[in-house]
Amino acid sequence: MRLIILGAPGSGKGTSAVVLKEKYDLAHISTGDIFRSNIKSGTPLGLEAKSYIDKGQLVPDSITIGMVEGRLAEDDCKKGYILDGFPRTIAQAEALDEMLAKKGEKIDAVISIVVDDEIIKDRVTSRRVCEKCGASYNVKYKPAKVDGVCDLCGGNVVQRADDNEETVAARLITYYENTKPLIDFYNAKGLIIEGDNNVDSESCIKSIEDGLDALGV
Repeated sequence: MRLIILGAPGSGKGTSAVVLKEKYDLAHISTGDIFRSNIKSGTPLGLEAKSYIDKGQLVPDSITIGMVEGRLAEDDCKKGYILDGFPRTIAQAEALDEMLAKKGEKIDAVISIVVDDEIIKDRVTSRRVCEKCGASYNVKYKPAKVDGVCDLCGGNVVQRADDNEETVAARLITYYENTKPLIDFYNAKGLIIEGDNNVDSESCIKSIEDGLDALGV
């Protein structure tokens, strides 16, 4: 099973990806992780990417695509994977199709996590994170047992500076502008499955499972 997952910041995309990874025994491939791994290992592509990042420039598609292609060739991807953060553009989507076609493969489904904007704003502005271990909390839905103290490591639980309503609204506008063409691209192929995360993660996963069954994946 080869999947792509799309979702706005604060939509619960990451949580859904982890659940799907475990349920279907997939490799969870995050472009952020790929970049960090290549840069840390000092691969040629990693060094090239770092040269752009250090200058505050966008990493060219050719480098990103090369890193993804290398990651998909690793053993844990043979049984299936879920791509998180790639593709971001039509050009990347077309390159992915070409890359897979060379191996006689294709994307089986593209999951689009759907949440109302007001719910996203509410969830994100009440989100908190441990400064020490990165554990996530939410003052409304998943508070720490002791206010301001991480349940796991005892670190300080704080609100990130950019988890405010103005920043979230700007992020959503950018997401929709960038992602709508991508959704249209995959919709034309009949691959889009909507995961409704307006209520909770359990109902979201159920809607995704129903969509995968309907596609015969």
